[in-house]
Amino acid sequence: MDTKKYFPTVEAIEKASGVLEEILEPTPFQKNNNLSDVYDAQVWLKREDLQMVRSYKIRGAYNKIRSIAPETLKYGIVCASAGNHAQGVAFSCNKLQIMGSIFMPTTTPKQKIEQVRMFGREYIDIVLTGDTFDAANAAAIDFAKKSGRTFIPPFDDPKVIEGQGTIGREILNQSKVKLDYIFVPIGGGGLASGLGAYFKMMSPETKVIGVEPAGAPCMKAAIEKGEIVDLEHIDKFVDGAAVKKAGKLTYGICKDILDDIVVVPEGAVCTTIIQMYNKSAIVVEPAGALSVAALRFYADKIKGCNVACVISGSNNDITRMEEIREKSLLYEGLKHYFIVNLPQKSGVILSFIRDIIGPTDDLVYFQYTKKTNKDSGPALVGIEVASKEDFEAIIRRLNAHGISYEYINENNKLFEILI
Repeated sequence: MDTKKYFPTVEAIEKASGVLEEILEPTPFQKNNNLSDVYDAQVWLKREDLQMVRSYKIRGAYNKIRSIAPETLKYGIVCASAGNHAQGVAFSCNKLQIMGSIFMPTTTPKQKIEQVRMFGREYIDIVLTGDTFDAANAAAIDFAKKSGRTFIPPFDDPKVIEGQGTIGREILNQSKVKLDYIFVPIGGGGLASGLGAYFKMMSPETKVIGVEPAGAPCMKAAIEKGEIVDLEHIDKFVDGAAVKKAGKLTYGICKDILDDIVVVPEGAVCTTIIQMYNKSAIVVEPAGALSVAALRFYADKIKGCNVACVISGSNNDITRMEEIREKSLLYEGLKHYFIVNLPQKSGVILSFIRDIIGPTDDLVYFQYTKKTNKDSGPALVGIEVASKEDFEAIIRRLNAHGISYEYINENNKLFEILI
């Protein structure tokens, strides 16, 4: 196959749907009343979080593995993943009774690692290596070459792309309305390529909007530059989409079929995770929240429209929820940290609370060490407010009482050291 000219066909995606019928039922396509009210639109969710492995990745993984000759599969397979692709491969290994080695970054949430073990059981072994997907991917490819096992790519492969494209086929079969927009998360681009290609062939009037985390916008960078870009640094928080470099195939497809790419800050992703749980009882992982998080940046354009969002996964480690809440509060301007210089005298802390903390403010962090050889000393203070406007009132009170302070939310290096 000439990979430079590869484009998934309707026939290939429909064939992949037939393969997946061996293991999967279509996931729900549901209207979400809360989001519809918020955005004055008809918002529909494709619930890939309800897959048996809690993400869409099983589609591409199983379709790829089933395309390999049995005499080749007997030697085993290898994959690299930050979690969801690994679970799809692990499930496939168990189902087809083939051996698999799964390489995962050392930063992969423990919950995802345990899920991989559960789905693969005695048919897989897990290798934790590198601190990014790209590092684990390189190690997996090297191992595959040396061991003679077949490498199962997470996104940059025709059979994987066609497997992910079956989501687009399901949505168009399930939708009762003509869709104006569909928002699709992007990591390496396999989902956007497969689904987007199917939509462009079968529903060309629908605008396909890719969504990437601000800390790893590899596809947007590639499209803007006109060639694949290897990002020097990425934020690994949205682990399911934290990829340094888009695939060759996926870039070639996405640059032709995407109508736009929205880059969403990690804090906005966290707010969406919390809102979806509180308002709709839907548990999503950071990558799974990307498509819904993008709606706030498209609010004016989607009014009165029929909109679909792909909820790509729900493999969220509950131990991360405090971090998610913190990131959300910081992004929404509801939590603020200061270094304040306080006189070293009795009652100063009570005076600070009385004079500076407003009636709806909450003092959530206070660290202060008194030093006997100084007249004053620094305190690290965290204040949670009820609304953004309350922050300005805190600043006014600090200035009015002549308190020397440094606001550290916007000082990234100092913030990371202290908080």
